[in-house]
Amino acid sequence: MTHSESSYLRLQVTVFMLVSAAFTNIYITQPVLPVLQQEFAADMVVVSLTVSAVILGITCSNLPFGFLADRLAIQRIILVGGICVASGGVICALSHDLWTLIAARFLQGVFIPALTTCLAAFLAKTLPIDRLNVVMGSYVAASVIGGLGGRLLGGWLHPPLHWRYAFFSAAAMVLAAAINAFRQLPRVPARDVRPRDVQGYRDLLARPELLRIYCCAAGSFGVFSSIFNYLPFRLSGEPFHYSTELTTLLYVVYVIGIFIGPLAGKLSSRYGSGSTLLGGVIAIGLSLALFLVPSVLAIIGGLLAACAGFFTVHAAAVGSLNRKLASGQGRANALYMLFFYIGGWAGITCTGFAFKNSGWNAVLFTCAGFLLVPLHASLAERRKR
Repeated sequence: MTHSESSYLRLQVTVFMLVSAAFTNIYITQPVLPVLQQEFAADMVVVSLTVSAVILGITCSNLPFGFLADRLAIQRIILVGGICVASGGVICALSHDLWTLIAARFLQGVFIPALTTCLAAFLAKTLPIDRLNVVMGSYVAASVIGGLGGRLLGGWLHPPLHWRYAFFSAAAMVLAAAINAFRQLPRVPARDVRPRDVQGYRDLLARPELLRIYCCAAGSFGVFSSIFNYLPFRLSGEPFHYSTELTTLLYVVYVIGIFIGPLAGKLSSRYGSGSTLLGGVIAIGLSLALFLVPSVLAIIGGLLAACAGFFTVHAAAVGSLNRKLASGQGRANALYMLFFYIGGWAGITCTGFAFKNSGWNAVLFTCAGFLLVPLHASLAERRKR
């Protein structure tokens, strides 16, 4: 192995460690929401804020950190971000007040883009295209593994009643990953960084074909995050009465995203992004129908269809977005993630009230309403082609 190959391998490992550790912190309370509801004697919608507050924090800080990534050393941003996310996790672990826990979760969300958005921008500006595709493959895989790992950490590896230990573990992971990135990421001279994008945020939002993709991201993640957020409440009640550990194990289907992403890219190249988006939307719609059936086999089938559909839509939408751009890729992708997380926050919030007032079926019908947005985008993409 040459020195160059070994450097890129170390970079891939560094990226994987940092991104997976960051995403682990996002969903750590999701499988234990019923446990938090009982422990804090709180409303279902309020305890769900321990997830949506993180997403809201990411939404608020995604664009500012994208701005900072163009002007400050990425290593320092990542180190500060890692320290803040880890500190927020320690506060969560020690908190005995629900609103303090929610505030600390928001703090974590605010600094997660320092570990993800800034890293992606740095890679896009410094790596040649052939190397960038390989390293970003590690980035996407790490986001899936981290999302799954956070759920397993909170609801299975540690006993659910000891969910606080999961925060200590996640804090140690993200701090170690940030320190490693601070040491391993190359110091690139300014002259070696690619020219900055020339398109501003306002110019990008003024393009209807891009705005449609942004809304597609928001609608699809709104559905996906809602399903995963309120499934523990569904499975802990009638007719299932599942334990937190058993419910958490069902989240293992999330790993399908590692395989669906590359497959969706190939399908988009062959059949077009519009057809691929439509296929993903149909799969998500099928999952909603399966979730109506009070059967464990239907639930598993619904989770598989939801994951396959969502990651298909996500991969096809990102690919379609970047194919429409001649410049401004950094800002365009930052806007994509902004809409993405706004959709997740809106989905969890709206379906929380639906569940509280009318039960699980109301969640599914609300999700069906959100799904109309990516459906419209997929049909419009097909017409354009």
